[in-house]
Amino acid sequence: MIPLRRTRRMALLLTCMLLCLPPHLVWKLLRRPSPWPRLFLAMAARCTGTKVRMDGRAAQGNLFLLANHLSWIDILALGGATGAAFVSHDGVARWPVIGWLARQNNTLFVARERRGALTGQIDALRQAMLGHQPVALFPEGTTNDGLTLLPFKPALLSVLLPPPRAVMIQPVHLDYGADAAEIAWHGDEPAGANAMRVLGRRGRLTLTIRFLEPFDPAAYGDRKAIASEARVRIAASIERHQRPSASAYAPV
Repeated sequence: MIPLRRTRRMALLLTCMLLCLPPHLVWKLLRRPSPWPRLFLAMAARCTGTKVRMDGRAAQGNLFLLANHLSWIDILALGGATGAAFVSHDGVARWPVIGWLARQNNTLFVARERRGALTGQIDALRQAMLGHQPVALFPEGTTNDGLTLLPFKPALLSVLLPPPRAVMIQPVHLDYGADAAEIAWHGDEPAGANAMRVLGRRGRLTLTIRFLEPFDPAAYGDRKAIASEARVRIAASIERHQRPSASAYAPV
């Protein structure tokens, strides 16, 4: 049954891409903002067997989203829900097909390990924020194990001091409930193996996107204070919604 579920979900994802790609390319040819990347991401999340629920909603206006990170499904669900462009490590840009698809949603690729690259990356992020598309960042810098909220890396938050335009930060708690540890992509698991495992998973996965109270980064002294405030709010939401039967998702 696992190969059958996996094959069916992969076929659905391919069909979704083939449906959304032609009209997206037409919109790009006409030089109009395309709604199709957001529609594709929302549909793709459902194709993986994920039911996405909303708790609250994304704030209006220019928005910088900071979320905890467990799985590649996070990108499908959060992008589909908000239309956000993501900040991603530059290794994704070299992935066949996936890298190209990420560029269609204006993904900003950053080289986290390259010394001296931060200034240029912040400048690129500032340019991205001059548009009106929300920007989403996973400040843990990697996916966690579903049990622990990792420390937030504040380096790229320098873009908010001061921001290129008035912007609010909205922390987001991505809540997989009791399935958090099972769905998490962590350790040395290769990307392909993780995708096959998740796509072959039995049953439907429920992801609740919890939009927390936004705050003005100008009210905080520096990037570390901004990262700390966002992390405190996400950690509090995790503790508040943790199910007694679930493994302890303990902030550190």
